Amino acid sequence: MMMNNRLVECVPNFSEGRDMGVIRQITDAIESVEGVSVLHVDAGEAANRTVVTFVGSPENIVEAAFRAVKTAGEVIDMRKHHGTHPRLGATDVLPLIPVSGITLEECAELARGLAKRIASEAGIPCYCYEAAAFRPEFKNLAVCRAGEYEGLPEKLADPDRRPDFMPEEMFNGQCSMFNESVARTGCSVVGARDFLIAVNFNLNTTDTHIANAIAFDVREKGRPPKPGTLKCTKALGWYIDEYGIAQVSMNITNINVTSLHVAFEEVCRCAALRGVKVTGTEIIGLVPKRTLIEAGRYFLEKQHLSPDLPEEDILKTAITSMGLDDLKPFDPQKKVIEYLID
Repeated sequence: MMMNNRLVECVPNFSEGRDMGVIRQITDAIESVEGVSVLHVDAGEAANRTVVTFVGSPENIVEAAFRAVKTAGEVIDMRKHHGTHPRLGATDVLPLIPVSGITLEECAELARGLAKRIASEAGIPCYCYEAAAFRPEFKNLAVCRAGEYEGLPEKLADPDRRPDFMPEEMFNGQCSMFNESVARTGCSVVGARDFLIAVNFNLNTTDTHIANAIAFDVREKGRPPKPGTLKCTKALGWYIDEYGIAQVSMNITNINVTSLHVAFEEVCRCAALRGVKVTGTEIIGLVPKRTLIEAGRYFLEKQHLSPDLPEEDILKTAITSMGLDDLKPFDPQKKVIEYLID
């Protein structure tokens, strides 16, 4: 795909990871907008969740995102959804990410307009988070998602916890806050943020208590009042039946503060203190090339080897050192965002 002067990435998370026919309908809706390219589809069976990455001009991305959310609300029934990952609706979270020629603040304005349109035209209540948040507490995705889908009736009844945008008929009393339509679609969280890395660290245990303990050790929030060891990270532990292992699932929200290889090393250290081992790393969605280059050079220097190698060899070192192909093959051509955009 040719680079556009103004390019936005959208990475919505949909609450369906088992029926690829359903996901195909959503990606077809995205691709129905001319000039938008789907770069990656990452489906997780155990989490019952799919991450879709697509890019295009700001105007086209907003239209494609709206069509995706509307379609997801039509083909996913949240009353029947079960999975290991926290979720709020058929489209759980939808961030707009500036790639080139556009600022984060401009993406935030686009996100607010998109959330308003989703509520008014698709009938799906929306929170605005991160840079698009209207309320400081809603900058945090976890606050917006608190109580998950099952807690929506209580949240919608509380004026202080309601979404930022809701269908007009809810406001004028023509229907209940938690009606049949919302019961089916749930709510969505729409916002704008910089690039983050979603990553799972594989453990040689099935014990979710150990995985959670490690997550609490490292995540920035830690175990309040004691903070964790890694800034700009959110983490939890879970068991993935698909792989038969426990994982520490992490979002690195600012890769300029905490890099992937630093997070990997720290999770390895905390795991060892608890008598378990990190066997590999699973990246969800796409990753910037510089993240793997930095990791490859770090591990080469750690091995007392020269980091001045061809790019391909540096990437191989990163993949091998962090076990990125532990659960499935890791192909940089399909996982590195720059290669796909080029």
